[in-house]
Amino acid sequence: MTVPAHWFSFEDFPGNPIIEPPGPEWMIADPTVLPPDDSPDGKWHLFANSLRGIHHYTSENGYEWRRLGGPLFPGLRPCIRREKDTFYLFYELYVRFPVSHMVARSSPDLRRWSEPAHLLKPSLPWEGKIPAANGNPSFVSGPFGFRLYYSASAIWLPDCLFIEPRHIGVAEAESILGPYRKRPEPILSPDPKEPFRNFGAGAIKVFLENGKFIGLNNGIYKDAEGRSRSAILVLESSDGFSWKKAREKPIIQPEGDGWKKALVYALDLVRHGKELRLYYNARSGWFVGSERIGVAVGRAS
Repeated sequence: MTVPAHWFSFEDFPGNPIIEPPGPEWMIADPTVLPPDDSPDGKWHLFANSLRGIHHYTSENGYEWRRLGGPLFPGLRPCIRREKDTFYLFYELYVRFPVSHMVARSSPDLRRWSEPAHLLKPSLPWEGKIPAANGNPSFVSGPFGFRLYYSASAIWLPDCLFIEPRHIGVAEAESILGPYRKRPEPILSPDPKEPFRNFGAGAIKVFLENGKFIGLNNGIYKDAEGRSRSAILVLESSDGFSWKKAREKPIIQPEGDGWKKALVYALDLVRHGKELRLYYNARSGWFVGSERIGVAVGRAS
């Protein structure tokens, strides 16, 4: 399998960051996006989380965003996808500390939402105990049915004083709301031989192109100075279970002294005409730092 060249040629939008944290908070993270062709009203729609919950933004051009009121509901790390005429918002919900489940709400119009359906809960030894987490959803569908890729367990970042995901797993179903069957072992884990995943697996967003699986993985790693880092790598797979790097270097990584100085995090990718737009959040520092959302643009073939 060879990943097409357009997956490696993203340039940051010069107006980054495009979304600031809703005051008085210091973070807005984990963007997930519907382009106009997939939305109910011909506008761009973006969902992201702050510490207070999941927020909904709209835009006419995908660069200038307006937040629609306060948080919709508690939760974090959302993933929005359309199946036929229904929109599904997958996200992570802490049902009690320190246990999180993967849940989903459905909507006909992105404004009226169902009650959350609980799809995954920690049940395997490698999914952790403190915390016991199932989150960071990535949803894909095809001839194989429905799949939910998810992060589980956690690692501690001592220079940031917070946790990030240790492993990535996948669950399968015949129906979009399950029941989902988990594969018994993780598909990605920390690997000391992988320079951009030597500390934690982080999260993955999975996409299909010409029947092949392409993954954008923000692994967690320690750099040469021992600092916690995260960057976005392109992975490839023929079956969606066994993954390898498509190229050695990340397509987006920390740089400079500005909004993406320390870590580059969770993401979503959408096609719009001949463009690919990669929305992601980044952190400006380690323990002291804020998180904002930006976008990088490439050309689709």
